[in-house]
Amino acid sequence: MNETKDDLLAEQFEQCRQHLLSVAYRMLGSLSDAEDAVQESWLRLSRTDMSDVQNTGGWLRTVVSRICLDTLRARGTRREDSLESLEAEGLALAAPRHRVNAAQEAEMADSVGLALLVVLDRLNPVERVAFVLHDMFDVPFDDIAPIVGRSSDTARQIASRARRRVTVGDGMPNADSLRKREVIDAYLAAARRGDFEALIALLDPDIEFEADAAAVLAGASPARGATIIANSALRFRAFSARVIYINGQPGIAVAPRGHLKLLLLPAVENGRITSGQIIGDKETIARFELTVAADTATQIR
Repeated sequence: MNETKDDLLAEQFEQCRQHLLSVAYRMLGSLSDAEDAVQESWLRLSRTDMSDVQNTGGWLRTVVSRICLDTLRARGTRREDSLESLEAEGLALAAPRHRVNAAQEAEMADSVGLALLVVLDRLNPVERVAFVLHDMFDVPFDDIAPIVGRSSDTARQIASRARRRVTVGDGMPNADSLRKREVIDAYLAAARRGDFEALIALLDPDIEFEADAAAVLAGASPARGATIIANSALRFRAFSARVIYINGQPGIAVAPRGHLKLLLLPAVENGRITSGQIIGDKETIARFELTVAADTATQIR
Protein backbone atom coordinates (compact mmCIF):
# COMPACT_ATOMS: atom_id res chain seq x y z
CA MET A 1 0.00 0.00 0.00
CA ASN A 2 1.40 3.39 -0.99
CA GLU A 3 2.04 5.91 1.74
CA THR A 4 0.19 9.19 1.36
CA LYS A 5 1.73 12.61 1.91
CA ASP A 6 -0.02 12.77 5.28
CA ASP A 7 1.39 9.39 6.28
CA LEU A 8 4.91 10.51 5.39
CA LEU A 9 4.51 13.72 7.40
CA ALA A 10 3.22 11.78 10.39
CA GLU A 11 6.17 9.39 10.17
CA GLN A 12 8.69 12.23 9.99
CA PHE A 13 7.05 13.95 12.93
CA GLU A 14 7.13 10.83 15.09
CA GLN A 15 10.83 10.40 14.34
CA CYS A 16 11.43 13.93 15.67
CA ARG A 17 8.94 13.93 18.54
CA GLN A 18 11.28 12.95 21.38
CA HIS A 19 13.95 15.45 20.32
CA LEU A 20 11.34 18.19 20.06
CA LEU A 21 9.98 17.29 23.49
CA SER A 22 13.50 17.45 24.95
CA VAL A 23 14.02 20.93 23.49
CA ALA A 24 10.62 22.21 24.57
CA TYR A 25 10.89 20.83 28.10
CA ARG A 26 14.22 22.54 28.72
CA MET A 27 12.75 25.80 27.48
CA LEU A 28 9.47 25.61 29.39
CA GLY A 29 10.20 23.45 32.44
CA SER A 30 6.73 21.92 32.24
CA LEU A 31 6.04 18.62 30.54
CA SER A 32 2.42 19.49 29.78
CA ASP A 33 3.46 22.81 28.22
CA ALA A 34 6.22 21.05 26.29
CA GLU A 35 3.71 18.49 24.98
CA ASP A 36 1.44 21.35 23.91
CA ALA A 37 4.29 23.02 22.03
CA VAL A 38 5.25 19.80 20.27
CA GLN A 39 1.63 19.08 19.39
CA GLU A 40 1.20 22.56 17.96
CA SER A 41 4.29 22.03 15.81
CA TRP A 42 2.51 18.98 14.35
CA LEU A 43 -0.53 21.10 13.57
CA ARG A 44 1.63 23.63 11.76
CA LEU A 45 3.49 20.89 9.91
CA SER A 46 0.25 19.32 8.73
CA ARG A 47 -0.90 22.67 7.28
CA THR A 48 2.37 23.62 5.59
CA ASP A 49 3.65 22.86 2.10
CA MET A 50 6.96 21.15 2.90
CA SER A 51 8.03 20.52 -0.69
CA ASP A 52 10.84 23.09 -0.48
CA VAL A 53 11.98 22.13 3.04
CA GLN A 54 15.07 19.93 3.00
CA ASN A 55 15.44 19.42 6.76
CA THR A 56 12.10 18.63 8.35
CA GLY A 57 13.66 18.06 11.77
CA GLY A 58 15.37 21.44 11.74
CA TRP A 59 12.16 23.10 10.57
CA LEU A 60 10.19 21.49 13.39
CA ARG A 61 12.78 22.48 16.00
CA THR A 62 12.59 26.08 14.81
CA VAL A 63 8.80 26.03 15.02
CA VAL A 64 8.83 24.48 18.51
CA SER A 65 11.40 27.04 19.68
CA ARG A 66 9.26 29.93 18.46
CA ILE A 67 6.20 28.45 20.14
CA CYS A 68 8.16 28.08 23.38
CA LEU A 69 9.42 31.65 23.16
CA ASP A 70 5.86 32.90 22.75
CA THR A 71 4.73 30.75 25.69
CA LEU A 72 7.51 32.05 27.93
CA ARG A 73 6.61 35.63 27.02
CA ALA A 74 2.94 35.01 27.69
CA ARG A 75 3.35 33.40 31.10
CA GLY A 76 1.49 35.21 33.80
CA THR A 77 -1.45 35.85 31.49
CA ARG A 78 -4.21 33.51 30.49
CA ARG A 79 -2.90 31.41 27.61
CA GLU A 80 -5.23 30.63 24.74
CA ASP A 81 -5.33 26.98 23.74
CA SER A 82 -4.60 27.23 20.01
CA LEU A 83 -4.42 23.46 19.78
CA GLU A 84 -8.07 23.00 20.75
CA SER A 85 -9.27 25.79 18.49
CA LEU A 86 -7.45 24.41 15.49
CA GLU A 87 -8.73 20.90 16.07
CA ALA A 88 -12.25 22.20 16.52
CA GLU A 89 -12.06 23.94 13.16
CA GLY A 90 -10.77 20.79 11.50
CA LEU A 91 -7.70 22.56 10.14
CA ALA A 92 -5.18 19.81 10.85
CA LEU A 93 -4.67 16.09 11.02
CA ALA A 94 -5.16 14.41 14.35
CA ALA A 95 -1.98 13.32 16.11
CA PRO A 96 -2.05 11.12 19.21
CA ARG A 97 -1.99 13.21 22.38
CA HIS A 98 0.55 12.04 24.95
CA ARG A 99 -0.96 12.27 28.42
CA VAL A 100 1.31 13.64 31.12
CA ASN A 101 1.35 12.27 34.65
CA ALA A 102 3.35 13.11 37.76
CA ALA A 103 5.73 10.18 37.27
CA GLN A 104 6.53 11.22 33.71
CA GLU A 105 7.15 14.80 34.79
CA ALA A 106 9.37 13.73 37.67
CA GLU A 107 11.39 11.46 35.40
CA MET A 108 11.87 14.22 32.84
CA ALA A 109 12.85 16.76 35.51
CA ASP A 110 15.39 14.37 36.99
CA SER A 111 16.90 13.61 33.57
CA VAL A 112 17.53 17.31 32.95
CA GLY A 113 18.45 18.17 36.52
CA LEU A 114 16.13 19.76 39.05
CA ALA A 115 18.67 22.42 39.99
CA LEU A 116 19.25 23.32 36.35
CA LEU A 117 15.51 23.75 35.76
CA VAL A 118 15.34 26.08 38.75
CA VAL A 119 18.17 28.20 37.39
CA LEU A 120 16.84 28.25 33.83
CA ASP A 121 13.61 29.67 35.21
CA ARG A 122 15.57 32.78 36.25
CA LEU A 123 16.45 33.62 32.63
CA ASN A 124 14.33 35.89 30.48
CA PRO A 125 12.59 34.19 27.52
CA VAL A 126 15.16 35.12 24.86
CA GLU A 127 18.09 34.15 27.11
CA ARG A 128 16.51 30.81 27.91
CA VAL A 129 15.76 29.92 24.29
CA ALA A 130 19.21 30.98 23.07
CA PHE A 131 21.01 29.16 25.89
CA VAL A 132 19.06 25.94 25.50
CA LEU A 133 19.45 25.81 21.73
CA HIS A 134 23.16 26.58 21.67
CA ASP A 135 24.59 25.17 24.89
CA MET A 136 22.39 22.09 25.14
CA PHE A 137 21.72 21.24 21.50
CA ASP A 138 24.63 22.81 19.57
CA VAL A 139 22.34 24.85 17.32
CA PRO A 140 24.41 27.45 15.40
CA PHE A 141 23.80 31.10 16.20
CA ASP A 142 22.91 31.75 12.57
CA ASP A 143 19.92 29.45 13.12
CA ILE A 144 19.08 30.85 16.55
CA ALA A 145 19.10 34.48 15.38
CA PRO A 146 15.82 34.43 13.39
CA ILE A 147 14.07 32.50 16.18
CA VAL A 148 14.83 35.16 18.81
CA GLY A 149 14.61 38.07 16.37
CA ARG A 150 18.21 39.20 16.81
CA SER A 151 21.37 39.21 14.73
CA SER A 152 23.70 36.24 14.96
CA ASP A 153 26.26 38.25 16.96
CA THR A 154 23.59 39.49 19.34
CA ALA A 155 22.25 35.95 19.80
CA ARG A 156 25.78 34.88 20.70
CA GLN A 157 26.02 37.66 23.30
CA ILE A 158 22.62 36.71 24.75
CA ALA A 159 23.63 33.06 25.13
CA SER A 160 26.93 34.12 26.71
CA ARG A 161 25.10 36.36 29.19
CA ALA A 162 22.72 33.50 30.02
CA ARG A 163 25.66 31.15 30.54
CA ARG A 164 27.17 33.56 33.07
CA ARG A 165 23.85 33.76 34.90
CA VAL A 166 23.39 29.99 34.91
CA THR A 167 26.83 28.84 36.05
CA VAL A 168 28.58 29.57 39.32
CA GLY A 169 31.43 32.09 39.10
CA ASP A 170 33.79 31.23 36.26
CA GLY A 171 32.68 27.59 36.37
CA MET A 172 35.44 26.63 38.83
CA PRO A 173 34.25 26.76 42.49
CA ASN A 174 37.06 27.32 45.01
CA ALA A 175 38.43 24.60 47.30
CA ASP A 176 36.34 25.68 50.29
CA SER A 177 33.17 25.63 48.21
CA LEU A 178 34.04 22.18 46.86
CA ARG A 179 34.57 20.81 50.37
CA LYS A 180 31.27 22.29 51.48
CA ARG A 181 29.53 20.76 48.49
CA GLU A 182 30.99 17.32 49.29
CA VAL A 183 29.40 17.47 52.74
CA ILE A 184 26.02 18.59 51.36
CA ASP A 185 26.11 15.93 48.64
CA ALA A 186 26.87 13.30 51.27
CA TYR A 187 24.00 14.59 53.45
CA LEU A 188 21.48 14.31 50.61
CA ALA A 189 22.80 10.90 49.58
CA ALA A 190 22.49 9.59 53.15
CA ALA A 191 18.95 10.94 53.42
CA ARG A 192 17.93 9.28 50.16
CA ARG A 193 19.23 5.86 51.16
CA GLY A 194 17.89 6.15 54.72
CA ASP A 195 21.28 5.96 56.44
CA PHE A 196 20.76 7.39 59.92
CA GLU A 197 24.34 6.80 61.11
CA ALA A 198 25.79 8.59 58.08
CA LEU A 199 23.47 11.54 58.70
CA ILE A 200 24.51 11.79 62.34
CA ALA A 201 28.18 11.78 61.29
CA LEU A 202 27.53 14.74 58.98
CA LEU A 203 25.63 16.85 61.51
CA ASP A 204 27.04 18.86 64.39
CA PRO A 205 25.45 17.66 67.68
CA ASP A 206 24.14 21.18 68.37
CA ILE A 207 22.95 21.88 64.82
CA GLU A 208 19.96 24.19 64.47
CA PHE A 209 17.76 24.76 61.44
CA GLU A 210 15.71 27.96 61.28
CA ALA A 211 12.68 28.27 58.99
CA ASP A 212 10.73 31.31 57.83
CA ALA A 213 6.92 31.41 57.94
CA ALA A 214 6.54 30.44 54.27
CA ALA A 215 8.82 27.44 54.75
CA VAL A 216 6.76 26.30 57.73
CA LEU A 217 3.59 26.56 55.66
CA ALA A 218 5.31 24.45 52.99
CA GLY A 219 5.97 21.69 55.53
CA ALA A 220 9.44 22.56 56.86
CA SER A 221 10.00 23.02 60.59
CA PRO A 222 12.61 24.75 62.77
CA ALA A 223 14.62 22.06 64.54
CA ARG A 224 17.59 21.66 66.83
CA GLY A 225 19.88 18.71 67.51
CA ALA A 226 21.49 16.16 65.20
CA THR A 227 19.10 13.34 66.11
CA ILE A 228 15.96 15.37 65.42
CA ILE A 229 17.28 16.75 62.14
CA ALA A 230 18.56 13.34 61.00
CA ASN A 231 15.17 11.77 61.68
CA SER A 232 13.50 14.62 59.80
CA ALA A 233 15.84 14.03 56.85
CA LEU A 234 14.95 10.32 56.89
CA ARG A 235 11.24 11.13 56.68
CA PHE A 236 11.85 13.62 53.90
CA ARG A 237 14.32 11.36 52.01
CA ALA A 238 15.37 14.37 49.86
CA PHE A 239 14.15 12.97 46.56
CA SER A 240 13.14 16.43 45.32
CA ALA A 241 16.21 18.18 46.76
CA ARG A 242 19.38 18.97 44.83
CA VAL A 243 22.55 20.94 45.43
CA ILE A 244 22.39 24.44 43.99
CA TYR A 245 24.72 27.41 44.36
CA ILE A 246 23.15 30.25 46.33
CA ASN A 247 25.09 33.50 45.97
CA GLY A 248 28.05 31.40 44.86
CA GLN A 249 27.96 28.94 47.77
CA PRO A 250 26.50 25.43 47.68
CA GLY A 251 23.11 24.99 49.27
CA ILE A 252 19.99 22.92 48.70
CA ALA A 253 16.98 23.59 46.51
CA VAL A 254 13.79 21.66 47.16
CA ALA A 255 12.14 21.61 43.77
CA PRO A 256 9.49 18.97 43.13
CA ARG A 257 9.42 18.34 39.36
CA GLY A 258 11.72 21.33 38.92
CA HIS A 259 9.44 23.88 40.62
CA LEU A 260 11.34 25.67 43.39
CA LYS A 261 9.62 25.52 46.78
CA LEU A 262 12.36 25.93 49.39
CA LEU A 263 16.00 26.89 49.74
CA LEU A 264 18.24 25.57 52.50
CA LEU A 265 21.35 27.60 53.28
CA PRO A 266 23.59 25.33 55.36
CA ALA A 267 26.72 26.34 57.26
CA VAL A 268 29.53 23.78 57.14
CA GLU A 269 32.55 23.62 59.44
CA ASN A 270 35.12 20.85 59.78
CA GLY A 271 33.19 18.49 57.55
CA ARG A 272 29.87 18.86 59.37
CA ILE A 273 26.71 20.90 58.86
CA THR A 274 26.45 23.21 61.88
CA SER A 275 23.32 25.22 61.10
CA GLY A 276 20.94 26.11 58.31
CA GLN A 277 18.25 28.52 57.18
CA ILE A 278 15.19 27.18 55.38
CA ILE A 279 13.62 29.84 53.17
CA GLY A 280 10.26 29.62 51.47
CA ASP A 281 9.38 33.28 51.04
CA LYS A 282 9.26 33.98 47.31
CA GLU A 283 10.43 37.58 47.59
CA THR A 284 13.42 36.54 49.65
CA ILE A 285 14.27 33.69 47.27
CA ALA A 286 14.06 36.08 44.31
CA ARG A 287 16.88 38.17 45.78
CA PHE A 288 19.34 35.27 45.73
CA GLU A 289 21.59 34.52 42.78
CA LEU A 290 21.00 30.86 41.93
CA THR A 291 23.48 29.00 39.75
CA VAL A 292 24.72 25.50 38.99
CA ALA A 293 28.13 23.99 38.28
CA ALA A 294 29.31 24.42 34.70
CA ASP A 295 29.18 20.70 33.95
CA THR A 296 25.52 20.60 35.04
CA ALA A 297 24.52 23.42 32.72
CA THR A 298 25.30 21.52 29.51
CA GLN A 299 24.03 18.05 30.40
CA ILE A 300 21.46 15.83 28.64
CA ARG A 301 20.70 16.55 25.03
